[in-house]
Amino acid sequence: MSKTVVIGASSGLGRCIGVGLATKGAHVALLARRIERLEAAAQEAGPRAIAVECDVTDDVSIRAAIDRSAEALGGIDNLVYTPAIGPLVRLVDTEADAWRRIFDTNVIGAALATAAAIPHLTASEGKVVYLSSDAGTYGPPWPGLGAYGVSKSALERLTESWRAEHPSVGFTCLVVGECAGGEGDGQTGMTTGWDMELASKTFPLWVSRGCMPGKVMPVEDLIEVVHTILSTNSATSMPMVIARGAPGGAETLAN
Repeated sequence: MSKTVVIGASSGLGRCIGVGLATKGAHVALLARRIERLEAAAQEAGPRAIAVECDVTDDVSIRAAIDRSAEALGGIDNLVYTPAIGPLVRLVDTEADAWRRIFDTNVIGAALATAAAIPHLTASEGKVVYLSSDAGTYGPPWPGLGAYGVSKSALERLTESWRAEHPSVGFTCLVVGECAGGEGDGQTGMTTGWDMELASKTFPLWVSRGCMPGKVMPVEDLIEVVHTILSTNSATSMPMVIARGAPGGAETLAN
């Protein structure tokens, strides 16, 4: 059975993916800051899952959490990085602290977690999946989500850079379109804390620019995409996979 670390697993897509992989038979370490939610997720996932507290903005916390996960799982075959923050704010109003918070979580945390796990992933010739977004390089810029989109573009470049330095590990950037589903803490969505007045002004711009294709991918389909990526041989893994909704179900494109 695969030994998988899922970071950002206390809520949203991260929780859905972590619980979903465990139900598919993986031994899973669920990592996040909110330990109570994380323990609830581990209980839902079943006996193959453990909860490990981790702050992705703290290098010491990340390394300790990865070490604990590797010890508990008996190694690490896969790493899935899902944390992201995406405040709705115009670039002209995005202050330095906001830029730092976005990059600390969306990019730097991914780099630090990978660095901590790379000895284990090299030994297992394992795989890494980073969750990206249509707001990154793949899609058009989203007004109001400029800083978020820039961070996702950086994450996509980070994927390529890790592949160049560690070719025996399979690195994939998974670009996720609109995705919905889940219940309770597992419910998807990133609009918490948004300025709804600004949202009402930017939404028509997103539609007119083609940012929102109007097709929603069920979260169950996304879990299956992640499971499929992790089930492939690292030597044949793809640097980018695009997962988005389609009229008849999930559409998955690969580059």
